[in-house]
Amino acid sequence: MRVDDPKLIAAIGALGVEYRAGVSLAPKTSLEIGGTSDLLVVRKHESLPELIQLLKQAAVPHRFLGGGSNVLLPDGELPWVILQLARQDPDVRFEGNHVFVDCAADLGRTVTTCAKHDLGGMEGLIGVPGSIGGALRMNAGAYGTQIGTFVREVQVYRASTGRIETLRGPEINFEYRHTSFALDDIMLTVRLELPSKPYREILQGIRICNEKRRASQPLNQKSAGCIFKNPPGGSAGRMIDELGLKGHSVGDARVSDRHANFFINAGHASAADMLALIADVRRRVRDRYGVELEEEVIVWKEQ
Repeated sequence: MRVDDPKLIAAIGALGVEYRAGVSLAPKTSLEIGGTSDLLVVRKHESLPELIQLLKQAAVPHRFLGGGSNVLLPDGELPWVILQLARQDPDVRFEGNHVFVDCAADLGRTVTTCAKHDLGGMEGLIGVPGSIGGALRMNAGAYGTQIGTFVREVQVYRASTGRIETLRGPEINFEYRHTSFALDDIMLTVRLELPSKPYREILQGIRICNEKRRASQPLNQKSAGCIFKNPPGGSAGRMIDELGLKGHSVGDARVSDRHANFFINAGHASAADMLALIADVRRRVRDRYGVELEEEVIVWKEQ
């Protein structure tokens, strides 16, 4: 999608929003898959309501892209202008056991920054890629830890009201890989409450989690993490593995040899390749086990 109205581009710039024309979005995702679009980089949260109102008045379709670690974008020219938050500096602030974090901040970096302030609990999330906002949206979790446990309030832009609002604990529902945020909510900042813990103890927990990941996940390959959610009482990776599908591929989209629920871009995979692989694996699991796997990766559909 292209913004071709000079007056609209000028109005966007007047809000302090950076306009970049014809950006390739593949490098902005961990799968390195995706087409092109105009990109609007939002540097001040308070400009979002007016920016989105401008786009609506001009009938310009738009979507928000976070850290890009758990998403599969379409090929070709995308039918939306893309919005993305700029990283704030500093992006983490402390008040006792409460941590105020910008949602564009990197999740792993945030865990280690908190550790240096003797605040723990999130060690299991150290190797989960992506931003704090993405972790909030999917209630990211690993090794018995979920980020929702520590959330006390989240500041969001709500498309349903066109306003920036603050949601507090009871107003947010966190479940396994799911939250009550609307699809068009944009997470801006979060307040976490973390338990006090000695830095050395946190560091040891981080080392253990990192060793487990290195032993079982394709960390140095282009992936979006787990493709499917685990079904109740089961393991998507185990079922895919038992079907002998490690290494199975469609074009350059391939089931990882290290972890069967990680699908990798082994070269120059297209979104069409990855979608075909996802559909094929889902069908085989359904035929063998009678289980309908649900995607954990967020697939952007054009319709």
